[in-house]
Amino acid sequence: MNSFAHPTRNLALELVRVTEAAALAAGRYMGRGDKIAADQAAVNAMRLILNTVQMDGIIVIGEGEKDEAPMLFNGERLGTGDKPEVDIAVDPIDGTRPLAFGRSGSISTVALAPRGTMFNPGPIVYMHKIAVGPQARGAIDINAPVGVNLHNIARAMSVDVDDLVVVILDRPRHEQLIADVRRCGARIRLIHDGDVAGALMTADPDSNIDVLMGIGGTPEGVLAACALRATGGEMQGKLYARDDKDYQAGRDAGYDFDRVLMIEDLVSSDDVFFAATGLTTGELLKGVTYFADGARTESLVMRGLTGTTRRISATHSLKKLDLVSSIHY
Repeated sequence: MNSFAHPTRNLALELVRVTEAAALAAGRYMGRGDKIAADQAAVNAMRLILNTVQMDGIIVIGEGEKDEAPMLFNGERLGTGDKPEVDIAVDPIDGTRPLAFGRSGSISTVALAPRGTMFNPGPIVYMHKIAVGPQARGAIDINAPVGVNLHNIARAMSVDVDDLVVVILDRPRHEQLIADVRRCGARIRLIHDGDVAGALMTADPDSNIDVLMGIGGTPEGVLAACALRATGGEMQGKLYARDDKDYQAGRDAGYDFDRVLMIEDLVSSDDVFFAATGLTTGELLKGVTYFADGARTESLVMRGLTGTTRRISATHSLKKLDLVSSIHY
């Protein structure tokens, strides 16, 4: 006779309330050109709902420091104070510019993992990244040339290199990377912002994205690692210093810029939870739509322990929410 452990609480189903609230509050600022106001609305809503979740949470990855935006600050304690003890990673808006200027692909994200299992990047806000979905797990090496990685990924996926699509942030620092990918014959999807969504798409078979490469935010890297760990994907990173000041700050804090951070270094537990809600419609998620007295959202919810991913479409009554919430949606 088989014996089974009692199922534990799926915190991801509570986290989706957090990202939905952030999206509903910040979605009002789409196209209005005010990144700070949008970020503040998302932060306020996210903090309000996080404090209702039964947990003793500490923010390990907070967003805002690198662009002086409103933020949920590192070290902030959230939740009811009851167990479980967890680390929290947040990006209230991954893609503030797309939201502020009415472009596609901005999302709200949050992740939880057991206390002490998330990588804390300290003062280093950028990192080299390479990420793939489950099909190419074990095929990447961040220290290898671009061509070697693309060849190994293609072989793992049983396709040719020219079948692959690489997502890259459209930045001047990526000119050489873009040239290398083109020379190998792979296709490229350039994105203006939002490399959490870019990494997530590598694990979505419907996205037509196979690999993420390039330099992006370290907070976003940890968030993406949580989602990829939950879905069976893979990510590697190396901290990146923009200048001598960054490099010295990292060295003073004890960080090694040559160390390869495997996905197990970025989040060391399988008991990870992740949620994301679309703000503006992109390839990963539909954005918030408002109608008379209501709104609709689309979200992804992931649980690492079971490997379950849910896509949730929700309809919200804004009239009723206004009666019970201090946040105006």
